[in-house]
Amino acid sequence: MSLKTNIDMVKEELNSEEKFFEKAVMTERFIKKYKKIMIASAVALVALVALNIAYDVHKQNLKDDSNKALAMLLEDSTNSEALQTLKESSSDLYDVWMLSQATLSKDAAALKELTHSQDMIVADLAAYELAHDAKTLDEYASKQDAIYRDLALVRSAVYLIHENKIDEAHSKLSKISTESSWKKVAEALSHYGVK
Repeated sequence: MSLKTNIDMVKEELNSEEKFFEKAVMTERFIKKYKKIMIASAVALVALVALNIAYDVHKQNLKDDSNKALAMLLEDSTNSEALQTLKESSSDLYDVWMLSQATLSKDAAALKELTHSQDMIVADLAAYELAHDAKTLDEYASKQDAIYRDLALVRSAVYLIHENKIDEAHSKLSKISTESSWKKVAEALSHYGVK
């Protein structure tokens, strides 16, 4: 190797080392400048992950507690501890349980209270269970999101038939949608029961 080649190699090596040190200094300055922000970001990320894990664990514990409480209530429906646990761990499941019990016992006061449930389905089913004459069935059926709308109209028509109000019964039966599974029953009542 010639001397000139050796000198060029040493120069290149010095240049690359110089660039390396220059980059190291720039990195060090960047880290010093944004050190607090980087640490805060790392701490926030760790805290966020920890909170997410804690939330998931808490949610699972509530689900497990409500499932255990429901299982105990299925064995003994008078278990007040299990009922309280169910109420605290899952208000929706508590409302479903209360609806089932109120329906079985025909408890009108409990059903009336359940019409104000946060769960729209429970509230709707409680309102349907409370309807026991043509007028209340019509009120129920007139609600936009009534689950048993068509069944309520059929029941209302049956009440009207018993009261010998045939034209009103026809009117009720004609409100049942053609896609409804109750349409054939309505047609049969219109044809055979309401003449």
